[in-house]
Amino acid sequence: MQAVLLSRAHLLFLIFINLIWGLNVVAVKVGVNHLPPLMFSGLRFGILLILLAPFLQWYRGQMGTVFIVAVTTGALHFGLLFIGFSRIDEVSTAAIAIQLFGPFSTILSMIFLHERVGWRRGLGIVLAFGGVTIIGFDPKVFGYLDGLILVVVAVFSMAVGTTLMKRLRGVSVFGLQGWLALFSAPFVLLLSGVTETGQLVALQSAGSAIWIAVLYTALAASLIGHGGSYYLIQRYPVSLIAPFTLLVSVFAVFFSITLLGDQLTWRMTLGGVLTLVGVYIIAARQRTKSPVVET
Repeated sequence: MQAVLLSRAHLLFLIFINLIWGLNVVAVKVGVNHLPPLMFSGLRFGILLILLAPFLQWYRGQMGTVFIVAVTTGALHFGLLFIGFSRIDEVSTAAIAIQLFGPFSTILSMIFLHERVGWRRGLGIVLAFGGVTIIGFDPKVFGYLDGLILVVVAVFSMAVGTTLMKRLRGVSVFGLQGWLALFSAPFVLLLSGVTETGQLVALQSAGSAIWIAVLYTALAASLIGHGGSYYLIQRYPVSLIAPFTLLVSVFAVFFSITLLGDQLTWRMTLGGVLTLVGVYIIAARQRTKSPVVET
């Protein structure tokens, strides 16, 4: 077993990816404040599908897994996430809740991949969930607790899909995202047509900021962010990449305060610190003696 270190270029790229995702939290909030959330999600997938259609190919023997991954990390995750964001007042709260992806992934790896978790990582899981619980009992959050719950469920859906993603072999970055968009765009847009109203009026009145938000979530957060993350995961252990996702919340809280005027209460601050410490403990334990991954 040999310690694995990120190259300087890949380290800077990884930090840049997390910066993109942090700002994406603000972009999503701006978008769903004007457009119906499912419609916003459908537009995002539609743009991706147009761009990635040439990369679609049939992966024999793996399409069942590709479909489940696409649904859990695509339509289900982003649909619930965007609806949750539309109901949440303080974006910084959602940014902290998103960090439950780490604990959820660890628990799922224990169940389905039979990975062992020591007491330190167990403590990290408890702290992470405890932090989000503290946030949930903040009086300000009671006004949009349903939105926070939807965000947590969306994060769990992403953790399920990511766990199943480990079974895929020889599936390209853009190929997987192409199938994700193909499976998700029609379903989400159809669901928007059935359950939401005012889509045409919202489209006609959408200003440049709304369209920038839509394009940012599709081009920056997905093509560069998710594509770049998958690129790095193919070259390094996942446990080496995972700790850096803590930066997403740091960037997201900073942008939500400076750009959206969010205000943090002491409960949100305490809950956020506990959640981040818990996730860090989980991630740090995963980095121990990481195996070398061949490129």
